[in-house]
Amino acid sequence: MLKLFNTLSRKKEIFQPIKNKKVGLYTCGPTVYDVPHIGNLRCYIFEDILKRTLIYNGYKVRHVMNITDVGHLTSDADTGEDKIEKSAKKQKKSPYEIAKFYTKIFKSNLKDLNVLEPDLWCKATEHIKEQIELTKKLERRGFTYRTKDGIYFDTSLLPDYGKLARLDIKGLKAGARIKIVKGKKNLTDFALWKFPPKDKKRLMEWESPWGIGFPGWHLECAAMSIKYLGVPFDIHCGGVDHIPIHHTNEIAEAEGAYGKNFVNYWLHCGFLKIEGEKMAKSLGNFTTLEDFRKRNFSPLAFRYLCLQAHYRSSLNFTWKGLKSAQNALTKIYETISGYKKESKESPQTWGRRFKEAINDDLNTPLLVSLVWEMIRSSLKESVKLNLLFEIDKILGLNLKDQWQTTSIVPREVLALVAKRENYRQKKEWDKADEVRKKIKKMGWWLEDTQEGPKIKKMIK
Repeated sequence: MLKLFNTLSRKKEIFQPIKNKKVGLYTCGPTVYDVPHIGNLRCYIFEDILKRTLIYNGYKVRHVMNITDVGHLTSDADTGEDKIEKSAKKQKKSPYEIAKFYTKIFKSNLKDLNVLEPDLWCKATEHIKEQIELTKKLERRGFTYRTKDGIYFDTSLLPDYGKLARLDIKGLKAGARIKIVKGKKNLTDFALWKFPPKDKKRLMEWESPWGIGFPGWHLECAAMSIKYLGVPFDIHCGGVDHIPIHHTNEIAEAEGAYGKNFVNYWLHCGFLKIEGEKMAKSLGNFTTLEDFRKRNFSPLAFRYLCLQAHYRSSLNFTWKGLKSAQNALTKIYETISGYKKESKESPQTWGRRFKEAINDDLNTPLLVSLVWEMIRSSLKESVKLNLLFEIDKILGLNLKDQWQTTSIVPREVLALVAKRENYRQKKEWDKADEVRKKIKKMGWWLEDTQEGPKIKKMIK
């Protein structure tokens, strides 16, 4: 029985899809103006674990993810520059070139982390029509008003506005994230359609019933999720930073337009911190997968690191912690490389314990500890291998691929190992080091031990 923590109710709930064994899943995608940092990527790992768990439980998942390539301004108060346009001007490229370039990097990062792709990618710029139609629907239902700045949603007309974040509307005050824009009726009102500044030429704008402009950021997710998953749908995910504004405003748009519940289950991932602070591009303290490669760390080591913490908890990133994660993952790979053959046998007790752990709100820390407990148990190695391959359908650590690769060392590598040993016996250390470098370039680590050289596949 799968239980998930619903942000809306603030408690674990038994998951019950709208349609039997079919799940509509929407995950907030990136704003593609820069390279994603690992704080962003932690959220996609969590969503991947969720998706894999649903599939493991026999559900057919329709997964939709957006690509924000217009409308996300530098301020949550509907002010500032468009992040895509700002990046385009800085790099002297078109917004579409910027979006295409960083979308490619994002998708490559997901592949490196073994994150399953969504069934459908949807770009904001390719759904302007749907966003305009949703705004028109809200206009007909009396939720909008016009200012010099754009078309705004009147949050005072929605009785339960802010229910996801449990906002104290009356207690809110203008601050760094929420500002009073001239013409706004209420502090929490937000833009549905923005007009371009009179003194600046925008690179991305469209015709609309209200004049030339561009969509507000929150509008795209509401419009596209409704188009592809309907109203209501099952699960909507994102980071905890989306709760008070972005997801709150999505709910307002969808429920204001359709007069019924928007999403049944809201799941949110905790922050990834660095040295105790939130990792963010605005703070300049972010790290990327490319930084990992420069330090010879595997992206899958980061995935393993994330699995060691519950998705709802904050995770403090350190290089020492990443090294420990890589060592642990390497140890698993080394251990299973000695297992000779997979068995069809799966002890029910272990299978039940694994499933109970992951079905308890995606308890990956417990799942990882159970994996180690099972590895150290007295089970036959062939049975352990089968269990590991089965649970890796959720963990996503590529255990089967790694086992198949490391169980057979290529002849060319073995020949180089022998050649290096010959040089070492002759004390020709420079030549031995050159051979070692060749072995490393071929993707293998060489470790000298008292029993002789040990060869192992480098994790990717």
